[in-house]
Amino acid sequence: MKEYTLNINNKKIQVEADPDTPLLWVIRDYAGLKGTKFGCGMGLCGACTVHLNGQAIRSCQTPISSLKATSKITTIEGISTNIDHDVQKAWIQEQVPQCGYCQSGQIMSAVALLKINPKPTDEDIDTYMAGNICRCGTYERIRKAIHVASNEMKKK
Repeated sequence: MKEYTLNINNKKIQVEADPDTPLLWVIRDYAGLKGTKFGCGMGLCGACTVHLNGQAIRSCQTPISSLKATSKITTIEGISTNIDHDVQKAWIQEQVPQCGYCQSGQIMSAVALLKINPKPTDEDIDTYMAGNICRCGTYERIRKAIHVASNEMKKK
């Protein structure tokens, strides 16, 4: 066991964990943030997506020992405090979720996409979001919501 100081959603937390402990379990079990989901455990489905220094990563495949004290981790709970991020509002407007299990990972990936590409095409969206699996098949609504969020972000 080793002690780590992490910045999760702009809050410093200290944890004592095995160096191989995946960030996913630190977020859920140590920080108590349950929005980040366990899906496959192999980084293939995207349910565990969070941001590390602004980039989307798979938290199930990121050992705590790979993080620095200066690393900034953002979970779905850190995107906004009132569900007022443009992507979240678009998700609601377009009624994207069906079962909802994958949606925190989908939203985290969409936010990261719009940060690097504020006006993505359908092809850009499909390519970037390809690593996020939705078993309910809401891909068309996801794509539409990303376009809606993109348009709203342009107005600001």
